[in-house]
Amino acid sequence: MKVLGIETSCDDTGIAIYDSKKGLLINEVYNQNILNNKNGGVIPELASRQHMESITLLLKKIFITEKEMKDINLIAYTAGPGLVSSLLVGATFACSLGFSRNIPVIPVNHMEAHLLSPMLHSELIKFPFIALLVSGKHTQIIAVHQLGQYELLGNCLDDAAGEAFDKIAKLLGLKYPGGPELSKLACSGIKNVFHFPRPMIHHSNLNFSFSGLKTYVSKVIEKSDKTLQTKANIARAFEDAVIDTLLIKTNKALKEKKWKRLVIAGGVSANYLLRQKAEKMIQEDFNGKVFYTKLDLSTDNGGMIAYLGFLRQKQAKKPQLNILVKPKWSISDLCLFSL
Repeated sequence: MKVLGIETSCDDTGIAIYDSKKGLLINEVYNQNILNNKNGGVIPELASRQHMESITLLLKKIFITEKEMKDINLIAYTAGPGLVSSLLVGATFACSLGFSRNIPVIPVNHMEAHLLSPMLHSELIKFPFIALLVSGKHTQIIAVHQLGQYELLGNCLDDAAGEAFDKIAKLLGLKYPGGPELSKLACSGIKNVFHFPRPMIHHSNLNFSFSGLKTYVSKVIEKSDKTLQTKANIARAFEDAVIDTLLIKTNKALKEKKWKRLVIAGGVSANYLLRQKAEKMIQEDFNGKVFYTKLDLSTDNGGMIAYLGFLRQKQAKKPQLNILVKPKWSISDLCLFSL
C-alpha cells in the first residue's frame, strides 16, 4: 500500500509517500522561515497563501509521471489541530485530489502523527509508553496504552515550550524560528551565571506553565547589558530551566505508571540538551529506553501524516467533497471524534 501524506497545520507545507513494504519513499517539505523571519513570526493569512502556492509545486515535484499517481492507494491529510486557514488548504487539496482520482481519503490528528513518528524508523517501540510531545504550540505528557488509546496526563496551561523558546529568542535579537537559534547561542553560555525558576515542578499535577518563566526572563533581559556573552548566559540558563521542567514532570509520569519506555516527539525534540538529559534520566532512574524521531522528521512533515494514515487506513472513506478540519482537535478526543 502507498499512502500520500499532506501536512499544512501551520507554516510548513509537507507532502510525502509512505510504502507499507519499503517505508518512507519521499518526504518533501517547504518551510516559510524566510517569510516568518521577515514578519517576526507566523501570520496565518500569509501562511495559508504560501501553502496554496507551494502545495501544487511539491506535488508536481513528487509525481513526475501519471503512473506514479495511479499507484497511490490512500490520501491522508492533517485535519487538526492547527491554524484553520492553513488546515483548509491541505484538507481542500486532499479531498479534491481524492475525489478526482477516486482515491480514499482520511483526516488525521497532527499530534498523534508526531507521537507515532519515531515508529517510522524503529520497530523496537512497544506499547505501553510515556510520550512527551513538545512543539511550538503543544507541551503534553501522554500515557500511550495502544494505538488510539491515549491518556492525557499533563498539558500546557499557557505558552508551550517551543513558543517560549521563540519569544525569548526574539527578545535576545535572534532570527525566527528562535528555538534552534537560542540553543546555538546557549552552547557558548556560562552555566549558573543566571538561574531561572522551574515552574510548577512541585505541583501534584503534571501540567506545564511557561508564561511566568518567559516574563521573568524578559525582565532580566531588559535590565542586563546587551553583550553577546550576557545573551549567551541568559540563553543557557533559560534552556536549562525549560529542559529541567520538562524532564522533572516526565520523570513523575514514568514513576506514576511504573513504565520504562519514553518517546519524545515534536519540533523541540530535536533539542540536543533535551535528548542528552533524557538519556541520562531514563537510564539512571528507570534502566529504560528513550526513543526519538529522526531530526529531519521532528518538525512538521508529510511523512508522519502518511504513516499515520497507513496505521488508521481502516477508518478511511471513499472520496467525497466533505472538507473536514478541526483546529482544536485534542489528542485526548480521538476516541470521541467521528470520521
